[in-house]
Amino acid sequence: MTKSGTNRLDHLLIADMVETGARVLDVGCGDGALLQLLAEAKSVDGRGVELSQRGVNECVAKGLSVIQGDADTDLSDYPDDGFDYVILSQTLQATRQPREALQNMLRIGRRAIVSFPNFGYWRVRAQLAFRGRMPVTGNLAYSWHDTPNIHLCTIRDFVELVDALDAHIERGVALDHAGAPIRVNAPWWVWNLLGEQAVFLLARDGAASPRSS
Repeated sequence: MTKSGTNRLDHLLIADMVETGARVLDVGCGDGALLQLLAEAKSVDGRGVELSQRGVNECVAKGLSVIQGDADTDLSDYPDDGFDYVILSQTLQATRQPREALQNMLRIGRRAIVSFPNFGYWRVRAQLAFRGRMPVTGNLAYSWHDTPNIHLCTIRDFVELVDALDAHIERGVALDHAGAPIRVNAPWWVWNLLGEQAVFLLARDGAASPRSS
């Protein structure tokens, strides 16, 4: 997770991936900034799940439909194909069971959108290699002893997990330190080295398009 107040460059990318008027579930929605953006820009039918009571209160104060819940335990209660998109924005690394969370997202939604900080980013590697300390960056902004991030991964790790889940990547974007997208046709190792964070649009193999539902 990033600290509150940190610029969320992934939000605009996520909004660009969502169809207008779609049914959306934002898991780990924080203060509701992304849900609010999607409601204003894409007129979505949005719902949210947030672990912290403070986050829930902030969302409700904005008029958003958000309940308190845990991505690790509560997604199993949602029905199959209940949403067009299920979003997990900068939260995957804070889940206890990321594989199960992704499986549930792909079951609940016709599409899943995931953004996360890339632990394979060259600045992260350099801090480990030359300073011998757990890295602190804009997207990994906590010290090791108080971080909520318990399952850090690289872009390569994530792509391999998607393959193992019988899902596929419909769209992927890696952002460098300045927030600029890395060229699409770059090989995975370039994304893994130069991407500070990544956003992926996923679908189950054989899933129908939200527009056709």
